[in-house]
Amino acid sequence: MNQQLKPDTLQFLRNLSKNNNREWFNENKEQYLKAKENVLLFVEELITEIATFDEQILKIDPKKALFRIYRDTRFSKDKTPYKAHFGVSLGMGKGDKISGYYLHIEPGKSFLAGGVYQPEPNVLKEIRKEISLNTTDFMTIIKNKNFRNNFRGLSVESKLKRIPMGFEKDDPSAEFLKLKNYIVTHPISDEQVVDKNAVENFAAIFQFIKPLNDFLELPFS
Repeated sequence: MNQQLKPDTLQFLRNLSKNNNREWFNENKEQYLKAKENVLLFVEELITEIATFDEQILKIDPKKALFRIYRDTRFSKDKTPYKAHFGVSLGMGKGDKISGYYLHIEPGKSFLAGGVYQPEPNVLKEIRKEISLNTTDFMTIIKNKNFRNNFRGLSVESKLKRIPMGFEKDDPSAEFLKLKNYIVTHPISDEQVVDKNAVENFAAIFQFIKPLNDFLELPFS
């Protein structure tokens, strides 16, 4: 039987969003622990499913993959103490892989993602070199029909205005060399989050990210 994300887990996050304070959280700690356990069991099964096409994911501990719900407010203007979502990073800088997959569970704002996020400058430079040297291979991946249908291209939210130093201005991959992250995202509805086949459905989408991840790992393999 497939492990499902429960409607109660989404409801807890809705309630937390409306009552983001320590007093409410402490009074409802049991709800949080149940929701957290539900997510961990789901992630455990998701890892097993992803491992059918990416065996290295089996090295990941679900408990370490799940981000803490407690916010670090020391340097933030937003002093709310808790995140109103569950975030799960499968790889993406955790462990020996720079690339990976990400699951974001938040009512009305859930999504799947993958690729390389906020790499160190030396890592970013090597990725850019790989793209510049093997532009055709890179473009084949991101122009693939399944890739385009699921992700609509790489995220361009964070990019340089000019081509980075060390690369030619007329480089065929110039616009991609400006990127600071190499990630793709796929929105998922609340109905998709709690669907009984969510494990298989999410893994199927993550599988379309695998060629991109493999390419991004080339300089470090």
